[in-house]
Amino acid sequence: MNIFIAYNYSFRYIKLQNGLCALLISDLNYLDGAPTSSEEEEDNDDDDSEECSDEYDDSGAEIEDGREDDDECDAGDESEDSDGDNEDFNDSDDSELEELAEKEETRKRGCSEKQSAAALCVAVGSFSDPEDLPGLAHFLEHMVFMGSLKYPDENGFDAFLKKHGGGDNASTDCERTVFQFDVQRKYFKEALDRWAQFFIHPLMIRDAIDREVEAVDSEYQLARPSDANRKEMLFGSLARPGHPMKKFFWGNADTLKHEPKMNNIDTYTRLREFWQRHYSAHYMTLVVQSKETLDTLEKWVTEIFSEIPNNGLPKPSFGHLTQPFDTPEFHKLYRVVPIRKVHSLTITWALPPQEQYYRVKPLHYISWLVGHEGKGSVLSFLRKKFWALALYGGNGETGFEQNSTYSIFSISVTLTDEGYKHFYEVAHVVFQYVKMLQKRGPDQRQVFATPADICGGVLHYPTDPVDYVENLCENMQLFQKEDFLTGDQLLFEYKPEIIADALSQLSPQRANLVLLSAANEGQCHLKEKWFGTQYSMEDIDKYWSDLWSSDFELNQDLHLPEENKYIATDFALKVADCPETEYPVKTLSTQQGCLWYRKDDKFKIPKGKSLRAILFKFLSNPLSFSPSSIVLFDTFVNILSHNLGEPAYEADVAQLEYKLVAGEYGLIIRVKGFNHKLPLLFQLIIDYLSDFSFTPAVFEMITEQLKKTYYNILIKPETLAKDVRLLILEHGRWSMIDKYQTLMKGLSIEALSAFVTAFKSQLFVEGLVQGNFTSREAKDFLNYVVQKLQFAPLAHPCPVQFRVVDLPNTHLLCKVKTLNKGDANSEVTVYYQVTALIKLKECEDSHLGEEVDRNWNEVVTQQYLFDRLAREIEALKSITQADLVNWFQAHRSNQRKVLSVHVIGYGKHEGDTEVTAVSGQNSSSGEIPHLVLLPPSSFMSDITSIKDIKAYTSTLNVLPYHKILK
Repeated sequence: MNIFIAYNYSFRYIKLQNGLCALLISDLNYLDGAPTSSEEEEDNDDDDSEECSDEYDDSGAEIEDGREDDDECDAGDESEDSDGDNEDFNDSDDSELEELAEKEETRKRGCSEKQSAAALCVAVGSFSDPEDLPGLAHFLEHMVFMGSLKYPDENGFDAFLKKHGGGDNASTDCERTVFQFDVQRKYFKEALDRWAQFFIHPLMIRDAIDREVEAVDSEYQLARPSDANRKEMLFGSLARPGHPMKKFFWGNADTLKHEPKMNNIDTYTRLREFWQRHYSAHYMTLVVQSKETLDTLEKWVTEIFSEIPNNGLPKPSFGHLTQPFDTPEFHKLYRVVPIRKVHSLTITWALPPQEQYYRVKPLHYISWLVGHEGKGSVLSFLRKKFWALALYGGNGETGFEQNSTYSIFSISVTLTDEGYKHFYEVAHVVFQYVKMLQKRGPDQRQVFATPADICGGVLHYPTDPVDYVENLCENMQLFQKEDFLTGDQLLFEYKPEIIADALSQLSPQRANLVLLSAANEGQCHLKEKWFGTQYSMEDIDKYWSDLWSSDFELNQDLHLPEENKYIATDFALKVADCPETEYPVKTLSTQQGCLWYRKDDKFKIPKGKSLRAILFKFLSNPLSFSPSSIVLFDTFVNILSHNLGEPAYEADVAQLEYKLVAGEYGLIIRVKGFNHKLPLLFQLIIDYLSDFSFTPAVFEMITEQLKKTYYNILIKPETLAKDVRLLILEHGRWSMIDKYQTLMKGLSIEALSAFVTAFKSQLFVEGLVQGNFTSREAKDFLNYVVQKLQFAPLAHPCPVQFRVVDLPNTHLLCKVKTLNKGDANSEVTVYYQVTALIKLKECEDSHLGEEVDRNWNEVVTQQYLFDRLAREIEALKSITQADLVNWFQAHRSNQRKVLSVHVIGYGKHEGDTEVTAVSGQNSSSGEIPHLVLLPPSSFMSDITSIKDIKAYTSTLNVLPYHKILK
């Protein structure tokens, strides 16, 4: 048994008699600073105790460097999401207000409702699927939760968690399956007991099989339109025969229901046998976190989880298998037709398994250098050629990319149209950079110049306990006991020979090339079995194959990163130069702008690493007069982001984060970080805004990529549903289809230049500066903006006013066909119109970023009610049960205002005579999509159906704009 403290958490490691290993976490953050018995346990257990302390870290999830799309990845990140083809482009359709509201709602749920969490990892996954039942491990992950002997209600656990503010989830990987849940603290013990029964005696009744097969099949259908999933399945199909990588991990109705019936396979019996063989206590690692003492947690875990059976059989092992991708078929060029509009080149190597080197992390070292975006980098060179927009490299550390049989290292480049034509040259630049690294050998200076080390070793603890316990229970399967907490984050040892060995295997001859583009359509006559991906396989062009087999020349423009001027050197807390206030105060006001300021006196950060935040909005005359003005604004902001890509990258490495948002009323710049060099980054952004320029080549590149961005938003059912809903509700809104159609008709360079000149000529600039700044420093930011931009004040005030239409007292339906032919997935959104419902909970901010977001929301909406939270808490306390019942009944009556938006997928049940396999066949045609509105089904004949959105909304009144100011 070991006990230690890290970051206000107390930990204890135990091993039960049945072989289950558990990590217990007493969360001292929730104990209001009061001493607990766990602190005393530290003193009484000197022989087995370990101590460490870690610095405060703000995860930085709130602000990203110019990227908004969920599918996007930072270049150089060790993780890959192959759908991320728009790394330099904002989804401008998501407003700043909506993003802030979503963050606040997430914060409330995480802070007040989800205080206790548990996760359990079983050392078995899809690699163990039987050959005749593909997807069985994934299916078992579903079935094991369908009631237990002690709690037989099929949906009882989910209902229990929802009633008590929690939730649960599970996932199946290649060699591991993870289950997790969270719940309010006072119900944690009962939740643990209910949850543990699924591993002690699950019912898995035969009657539930057909229903749950449909759930698995639904997940498969949802996964099919993802280019990342499709590329994985194609990649797996290249594995040598007999290797588990060649299996179909998802499972669907065919593999788990129809084919077993045809082959007289009893899925139910095989499912129970699989559970008995693989869900054994000694395969399991458990993590629980709550604000109980460690003694209490140990008592609960021992009482409850000791009942899990141990079958005594050895764990599944695949480490003896031959590397699956050392085959002639792997070392080819594959052209693949994607779902989305994208050009991308992915270069992949399959290496011997690297998990054993987690203390050295050789692939992290390589990905840090390959993914660098500063001077001398691959991306910098390719951007100057106008061949690439983004690049990321590394290993995603999922079971697919890293397991006991191999490890993947891949470099993925988002290409421009011109880059697609020169993809072999792009690959050659990558190989030149890798060869340069091989010749130089490992550089210890670079090992300790990665982002984590620049931060001074700050550990990234998730603010949500369920994320933390999920991560740790997997770490317990992979790392030595002393490294459970940090094994996935820190570089412990520098061993150049291990790094050099990994580098030596990244030769062009061993690489696999995958070229994604809609332009591949018509050239791809092969089809992957499970996801229907169209692809072709060909030898590498002889010229390039011969060149890469020779001792080719290095590129003198490629070199290691230079010294980073944004590295922090001053960690002192600023001395206040004005009276401290609880809320932001206006410290500067002119005709050209105003500034709100508050110094951080609330969050006491160790070692002086206090968060700083600078947020500015540049209000111009309304930009929503026409879709062309909105598209020009999107183009302007994305070119600005592109221009900042290289010069601001060093700041990003130093954990200074920035984001540019093309808002409805103007440009928003958000900058934050712990580093005292943050003003340098802000000034850099303002300098580039002031000196904004672009070449025709950049204009062409950005507008072409923006077309892909708009299109990729439209083909997703969930984002199309949102666009349709807001088009109906928001007065004067232009839809994404309007924007896409405008862009497809063409923009001129002259129009963009005129737009930018007009935008910058008259502005009202409003800022919020909060954190470790003095009042004088805060004022300097606004003064710098005014001095650099030299703009005139707005001739007329520009109030922020979001207007929505007044829906009739009925149930409205807008039913449209998905724009992605072949996508079987549908989306349903139901919107109840009510002008406000108080939802805030009395809950402390966990870090300064949350308070900043709340204050910024007041500035963005021009309401300035910074004590709104306190006022709403008081209002909430005055609401009675009768008030709530009356409110609910009023909005459930026949006077309710309801809007349903249905996006309907393609399928035989929808009357589509022929369902085309999901592919990107539409994405290269240049067709401008049109919204097809459908009639309601016979089940909804009594509601009002919208047949023409603009004609219908033109008949509705617009609700008066209001602000809650007191």
